[in-house]
Amino acid sequence: MQKPEIAPTGVNEGRNAMKARHILVGMTCASLLGAAVLASQAQAQDSIYVPLLTYRTGPYAGSGIPIANGMHDYLAMLNERDGGIGGVKLNVEECETGYDTKKGVECWESVKGKKPAVVNPYSTGITLQIIPKAAVDKIPILSMAYGLSASAVGKDFPWVFNPPATYWDGLSMVMRYIGGKEGGLEKLKGKTIGFIFLESPYGREPLPLLQQFAKDYGFTVKEYSVAGKEMQDQSAQWLSVRRDRPAWMIMWGWGAMNPTAVKRAAENGYPMDHFIGIWWSGSDDDGRGGGQEAKGYLSLNFNGLGANYPALQDIKKHVVDKGKSQVEKDKFAENFYNRGVYNSVLVAEAIRNAQKLSGKKVVTGEDVRRGLETLNISEARWKELGFANFAAPISGVNCTDHNGHAPAYMQQWDGAKWVKISDWIQPMRDKVRPMLEEAAKEYVEKNTGWPKRTEACDKSS
Repeated sequence: MQKPEIAPTGVNEGRNAMKARHILVGMTCASLLGAAVLASQAQAQDSIYVPLLTYRTGPYAGSGIPIANGMHDYLAMLNERDGGIGGVKLNVEECETGYDTKKGVECWESVKGKKPAVVNPYSTGITLQIIPKAAVDKIPILSMAYGLSASAVGKDFPWVFNPPATYWDGLSMVMRYIGGKEGGLEKLKGKTIGFIFLESPYGREPLPLLQQFAKDYGFTVKEYSVAGKEMQDQSAQWLSVRRDRPAWMIMWGWGAMNPTAVKRAAENGYPMDHFIGIWWSGSDDDGRGGGQEAKGYLSLNFNGLGANYPALQDIKKHVVDKGKSQVEKDKFAENFYNRGVYNSVLVAEAIRNAQKLSGKKVVTGEDVRRGLETLNISEARWKELGFANFAAPISGVNCTDHNGHAPAYMQQWDGAKWVKISDWIQPMRDKVRPMLEEAAKEYVEKNTGWPKRTEACDKSS
């Protein structure tokens, strides 16, 4: 039998040393990995996860960026100034959707395992796709003043919330404003109302109510659909407007569509003070897009303008000035930035309510659903938060009404900035609520086994 070769002593010692180093490196890596996992678990246990579905890229980025900045910065300010909410830090994370429904659903799937307190989809198309998932995953959806109007009916949509007003409320406010200028809505009989809209679930959402108004008051609706690829052109649509000569134009636009529409309206000589956008068609970029000729353009709004609010100054001090924001300094506190801030105020107040109701500091989606169902921001509370005169009170949100149907006001572009030109305009609840109830009933009937509400209700705080 051949003897095995025996390595020299020095070689064995080298091999042993190398083996020891490998073991040590492996132990170190395992320790670091374990520490990272433990840190991640600790963060999850010690913080409240708030994902933001945002879009900073693509043709809708002009609208999406300022809102994303406002949403992020208010929550970041609460972390910096107050240590979070109720002594618990907020874990804020963005998921880029590009305003694409498929990507939005992918974002939902990627965040749901992290037990989010609430999800903000920021797209009607995305909202419609994840509504059926909310009850299964036990995550509340906050589609603030967008999404499916019928989801305001809480008994049928127990996991979806859309305060402060639905799209149908918004359209009724536009009609109320037009009625005031016409000497009564009955004066529209025989006239034409134009409706230019993004060809999407968002753009088509208010059409059932608009057609009902046409029937009630005897006017004709002319629809001008704008496909995504036409957003930055719209020549054909505005030639049709010029031919049809509608008495008023109403716009449900988004992203690059809005400033293009304002520009085309001015170019075609349409009277700008008879052109009204929903609250998502009223960013500063939308007004600037039409140049000086856009002066007079109107849109609804439900949040304050400018930076003259203590809470916004706190955001500037604790977040913006410290380089912890992506907002450009000259666009801080523009309208859509403030809209994003408003959205995060609702999130924060719902979390506070949830903490009170549950007695827990780190609240879950199920807790925050209860917090949203008791959302009540009075005039005094807005002031206490550092937002005196920033927004109308939110009341009436409960387990049967997930909206509250708050008023909005009309703003007008003066050639350089937005100016508030009306008092609060109340929605036409008598017309809107019955239609919402009917739409909710129809939705439930079409979806066999739909999970309606069965739990008891909390009283508003």
